[in-house]
Amino acid sequence: MAEEFRLDEENHWYEIDIDGVRTALTHFQDTGKMLIFDHTETDPAFEGQGIAKRLVQQALDDVRAKGKKIWPLCPFVAHFVKVNPEYMDLVA
Repeated sequence: MAEEFRLDEENHWYEIDIDGVRTALTHFQDTGKMLIFDHTETDPAFEGQGIAKRLVQQALDDVRAKGKKIWPLCPFVAHFVKVNPEYMDLVA
C-alpha cells in the first residue's frame, strides 16, 4: 500500500492518502504564526491502524520545520501532544 502525506492549503488540512484514497485528515486554522488544530478524522474503514497518529506526527513535524506554533483544540491532537512530550514546545 502506498501512503502519501500531504498539506492541502486550500482546505486547511493535512491528509494521508493510501493508494489514492484519503484515509485521514487533520483540519487547522492558520493565524500566520500559529496553526489552530480543531478537528481530526479517520475514515471508519481505516480506524485502528495508527493512521491518524502518523498524520498528526507528520503535520506537527511540518509545523516545526516552518517555525510555527500550534493550539491543539482537537482532542486527538491534544492527546497526541500530551503522550508525546517532544512536541510540547510547539504549543503556544
